[in-house]
Amino acid sequence: MTRGPEGAAALPSAGGTGASGPGGSGGRREAAGYVHGYTAHEARRLDDQAQTLAGLLHAGTAYPDGSRVLEIGCGVGAQTRHLVAAGPGARYVCVDRSPESLETARRRLAPSGADLTWQCADARQLPYEEGEFDHAFVCFLLEHLPDPERALAEARRVLRPGGTLTVIEGDHGSAFHHPPSRYAQRAIDCLVRLQAVDGGDGLIGRALRPLLARAGFADIEVAPRTVYVDAGRPHLFDSFTRQTFTAMIEGVGDRAVAAGLMSRADWERAVADLLRTAGPDGTFHYTFFKAVARRP
Repeated sequence: MTRGPEGAAALPSAGGTGASGPGGSGGRREAAGYVHGYTAHEARRLDDQAQTLAGLLHAGTAYPDGSRVLEIGCGVGAQTRHLVAAGPGARYVCVDRSPESLETARRRLAPSGADLTWQCADARQLPYEEGEFDHAFVCFLLEHLPDPERALAEARRVLRPGGTLTVIEGDHGSAFHHPPSRYAQRAIDCLVRLQAVDGGDGLIGRALRPLLARAGFADIEVAPRTVYVDAGRPHLFDSFTRQTFTAMIEGVGDRAVAAGLMSRADWERAVADLLRTAGPDGTFHYTFFKAVARRP
């Protein structure tokens, strides 16, 4: 089944058959960087984000019983649990480059009883044979890679002819809010700049269709999945504006200040202004992009 590159590590899986995988983030530097870091705080943010957005992002994605599904860049399993909930009878192979994230995912998903295999590997050099999977799923991975087309080409290679790839990515340029704040906008721009320094692209959502086309996929369909928050949706003030988006921005604050992109005072003003958009008179808008494509 696997070609198993040297150094690939398999983790035991409760309820599954075996090994776990790559994911992750890349950078223009040889040692790729994940701009958000691998802290416990970030793991909680990813869980909060996945729970908040599950209905929006996973609608229409349910893999049939017995199908072989590859999740590339599974991280701590935040999205995996929703894939399993929608398609409990599928057989999942979940890959990520971080052994620590994989161990967290394995532990969290063990009670599900699902057929889960965990593999530590690189999204750009997957340890599987051509045509081994029926479906592949990628969420919030391409934005962190210096060469997303290479990862997409690998996903295409391991899919059988007619197999599908689902890709979900954000686009930080789609963030709009009220009250307006130049400080908040500068902080968002800092995240985009730092992600670019690490080799990623925080605006990649708008480019999914051409990326998939260049990687050789067919029947590409891309749809915006928009989050809009105002006083009529008060539950999203906390779950999305504060705990998902603002928490993501806060996570790069020390690095932005150290890089001289903003002063500490201006950064704190930016965060305060973002939090104001979660007040009674505030609004917030962000668009994710979900693509589904087929290997010819």
